[in-house]
Amino acid sequence: MADIYISGLSEPDEMKEIFKETGAGLETITFSQSAYLDELETSIASERELIASYGSPDLSFHGPFLDLNPMTYDSLIYKATMTRFNQCYEAAQVLGAKKIVYHSGMIPTVYFIQGWAERMIAFWKDFLRDKSGIGICMENVLDREYEPLLEVAEGIGHPDFGLCLDIGHAHGYSEHPVTEWADALKGHIRHVHVHDNDGSWDHHRPLGEGTIPYETLLPMIAGQNPGVSWTIECIGRRDVMLTYERLTALLVE
Repeated sequence: MADIYISGLSEPDEMKEIFKETGAGLETITFSQSAYLDELETSIASERELIASYGSPDLSFHGPFLDLNPMTYDSLIYKATMTRFNQCYEAAQVLGAKKIVYHSGMIPTVYFIQGWAERMIAFWKDFLRDKSGIGICMENVLDREYEPLLEVAEGIGHPDFGLCLDIGHAHGYSEHPVTEWADALKGHIRHVHVHDNDGSWDHHRPLGEGTIPYETLLPMIAGQNPGVSWTIECIGRRDVMLTYERLTALLVE
């Protein structure tokens, strides 16, 4: 069975039903929010109770991203980003998460591509120093080009580091087809965020209710990236279950 997680975007009662029906893991979004990181010990205790109420599924984390920037030139922003990322990592260690997904932070209308990957490599090497055991996956969001992400993935050289390909983001924000993204990044994709859209915006629709060629794309990703895991990033039981059914049908060995 494929390693599948459900993003914690739906209401808790719906999440409980989803876990009972699927046996999937949870990708918690709790520690992506600064308010919970400010009260880390309390947040960890509350999250442990919530996870138990879901039946203690396997765990992945979505890391913090708002107002943070790993490639920053500003020392104070660098420190804030590193602090928040480390707080999330600490929570992931305590709760036994397998992976953490962190955004790339690229804003194409603000940052130049030139030199971006070099600064990202320096940040991630600093972050990963003396860390091991939890997969770290850098996710494309507003990124228009895949080459800088590939450059970072090739430049890190740490066994825990890889990429999270968000197929909805690639489809909605880049002129390159998402199949081109997947092929260019093959071998570095450790995790995939699964949802659909019509190419105009990040709608987080269920698979099949957008224009992503998912029936070709998802088996291609699975075949080119052994051991890749998946998170369904749809909202509401109906959309999650529809996507789960279509995803698992394609990943049957």
